[in-house]
Amino acid sequence: MTTERYRVRVTKDHLVFSAAHFITFNGNICERLHGHNWRVAVEVAGPLDENHYVFDFIALRDATQRLVNELDHHVLLPTQHQTIHVSVDEREVTATFAERRWVFPREDCVLLPIANTTAELIARWLALQLKDVFRQHSGGRNLDLLRVEVEENFGQWAVCEIMAS
Repeated sequence: MTTERYRVRVTKDHLVFSAAHFITFNGNICERLHGHNWRVAVEVAGPLDENHYVFDFIALRDATQRLVNELDHHVLLPTQHQTIHVSVDEREVTATFAERRWVFPREDCVLLPIANTTAELIARWLALQLKDVFRQHSGGRNLDLLRVEVEENFGQWAVCEIMAS
């Protein structure tokens, strides 16, 4: 008996976003604010539907593009970090770490419900957002796996895989 497994993958020149961030590591080290031209790839695995699709390429591309657009040209800030504290008012976002303090216009920031703005956790956030899209558009089918890859710098990818259904 032959076992078949199907996957679809999208990565396009326009599935990129330019964004600033900083991360902490080793408990007490905080990077300087800096930016990247991030690139995203998404892969879905599962059975074929009645159209012989795992998932429609266009729907997958468009859902990913919407998320990429939300992040593009923003400062990415974590709201669940233990020592980076983020406060928001109508006009500004203030982030503090130890003695350091950054103040940004509110419209320039994306506040992510993650512990650190690492490529790994950004990939996870994207995967969880896409998982909601799949629930709405999979026609009740169970997709097996969702894989989101985020390239922070040329040749440096972080990958998050989650069960898609």
